[in-house]
Amino acid sequence: MILSSEPRKIRVMITAFRDGLQSSFGGKVRLEAILPAMEAASRAGIRHFEFGGGARYQAPYFYGQEDPFACMDAMREAVGPDADLQILTRSVSGVTLTTQRRAALDLQAKLMHRHGTTWDRNFDYMNDVDNLVRTSEPIVASGMHHQVCVAMMGLPFEDPTVHTAEFYVDVVRKLLDRGLHFDSVCMKDASGTTDPRTCYETAKGLKKILPPEVPLWQHTHDTASLAVACYLAGIEGGVDGIDLSVRPMASGTVQPDVRSMWHALRGTGYSLDVDQTHVQDVENLLLEGLKDYEFNPITTTPDARVVNFPMPGGAIGPNVQMMKEAGILSKYSAVLAEFPVVVRAGGAWTSVTPGSQQYWLQAFNNVLHGRWEKISAGYGMAVLGYFGRPPLAPDPEVVRIASEQLEKPPFQGDPLEAAPDSLGPAREALEERGLPVTEENVFLVAAAIVPGKSLDLNEGIRFLSGKGKLSLPFKKKAEPAPAAAPGAASSPALPAGPVITECTVVEGKTTRRFQVTIAPPTASGSGGLPPAAPADEGRTAVFSPFEGKAQLVEIRVEVGDAVREGQVVAAVEAMKAKHDVRAPCSGRVATIDAEIGADVMAGRSILTIAS
Repeated sequence: MILSSEPRKIRVMITAFRDGLQSSFGGKVRLEAILPAMEAASRAGIRHFEFGGGARYQAPYFYGQEDPFACMDAMREAVGPDADLQILTRSVSGVTLTTQRRAALDLQAKLMHRHGTTWDRNFDYMNDVDNLVRTSEPIVASGMHHQVCVAMMGLPFEDPTVHTAEFYVDVVRKLLDRGLHFDSVCMKDASGTTDPRTCYETAKGLKKILPPEVPLWQHTHDTASLAVACYLAGIEGGVDGIDLSVRPMASGTVQPDVRSMWHALRGTGYSLDVDQTHVQDVENLLLEGLKDYEFNPITTTPDARVVNFPMPGGAIGPNVQMMKEAGILSKYSAVLAEFPVVVRAGGAWTSVTPGSQQYWLQAFNNVLHGRWEKISAGYGMAVLGYFGRPPLAPDPEVVRIASEQLEKPPFQGDPLEAAPDSLGPAREALEERGLPVTEENVFLVAAAIVPGKSLDLNEGIRFLSGKGKLSLPFKKKAEPAPAAAPGAASSPALPAGPVITECTVVEGKTTRRFQVTIAPPTASGSGGLPPAAPADEGRTAVFSPFEGKAQLVEIRVEVGDAVREGQVVAAVEAMKAKHDVRAPCSGRVATIDAEIGADVMAGRSILTIAS
């Protein structure tokens, strides 16, 4: 039983305003919904907040049409000049999903510090020591507190050599041997799958090798209902600080509520440096600010299955939502079952962004196309070494397949040097469109660059041009039906979106079953999309490979072009990845029925082919 003979304070960072938003809503919350609660937390004496970085850097302008730097400035003003405001960065990826050059990381650190950041928690999902050393330099140079991480998770298969207490302690020992400057260390478990015993042994081992003035922090999630137990184990092992949140963004896929941890420590001699009696005031303001937002039960409900498919809370909800939108939610369980396969074959990197998304997309591709038939770009680049060295050697056969499909050789060098330039193209894109070329704007565009995706669809460009889409998880409000004319027959209400149903056609002794998507009309009469191609005229319509919604990101043909059956004629983006659209027959392109950037779905043609 955890017990201290002398009173001891455990430091707390409140995550409700960053990780709470990400794990509950994928970060898709506007500032006005949370700022009053943050001000109340500051008045209550809370002095350490997580407020930016990770997916919460991109979410404001991707989905909320807000400048993330302006949001950070407003949050700094809300808590005053003395509170610590912390961000999360991803080593060679920074706050993006792909590798960056050193110049981009230098600019990132400069801007984060300029806009109110005092602490930078930096992790490497590979636990690559070289990456951690190189990417720490901009953080230290900026003047921010540098908190280096050892990234943790529970393995979905047995291996005694990695993701053990000895493995984690050795990572930090190597950092000490390299002379890395850090101000604190964090045991970071984004999926909440590390067991309490490993947390205890890791904390105990780290305290033995760390200088006494270096605090040891612990971060985990309550996805598998293990967070309080893991925090108790970590504190018993010597942890000095932990991450906690506040309802309604607490527990489930987030961190435990302050009150849960306060209660767990009662009578132990340990206490938190946060006054739990004021937490209800913060909760009330969060509930008021978020009253119009729809909480996804996937993110608010614990799921013990996560121990076999380690995924961060902030990734589970959005991925499930994307599968739902794409009309393929029925494949969810199959994707989960594929997780141990892709984790083992990849090399057991930690399931935290971007590694978690790499695992997810490869598991998804294995289910959709057949195992290793289509290597996702991120997973393939990771097994080839372009993100660093994973804890275990990747499966040689998967490395070979990835190299062939991506047309890239295996790589053993510095990922920062191999990364494409993002700042140059971002600056050029701003200049070409007559947009202000400020350091903030350059970074907004650079952080949104996706390899192979047109800069016209770059979320930074769209935001700065006023062309971005507001995409927030608001509750659906029922619209009142128009009053019927006296004596008129009532009409059934139309559905708010596409309805997928089935029909059976019997022709003699042959029975055929069809899946039919019915898209209700909008005011324009077409559901907001171009009409499907006529069934006659000898034309064949070409559709997205997904039954639900996907974004059209590429059209490779023009009207009049000759195409052959199976040729890639377009591409759509679904599940944060690009998917080919192939011609179902040979012929000539008769019409182009959708524009780049449009949402397409079953029953609405992208183009037609005349045979």
